[in-house]
Amino acid sequence: MDPVTQSIVERGDLAHLALFLWASSSSGLLVWALRELAASNRRFNDFVNELARLNALFKERE
Repeated sequence: MDPVTQSIVERGDLAHLALFLWASSSSGLLVWALRELAASNRRFNDFVNELARLNALFKERE
């Protein structure tokens, strides 16, 4: 075990270690979810722009 984990185990602060690990993983998942949401919004925006371009192309043909 690394020294930080060893000192936490020796002092009996396993609850603090568990809380820290939970908070760290939750924060990591939040960052990942926000990054994926931003990417999804960019893809949707690209899709809408392509639809607008296609509509403009078909209007020019009429």
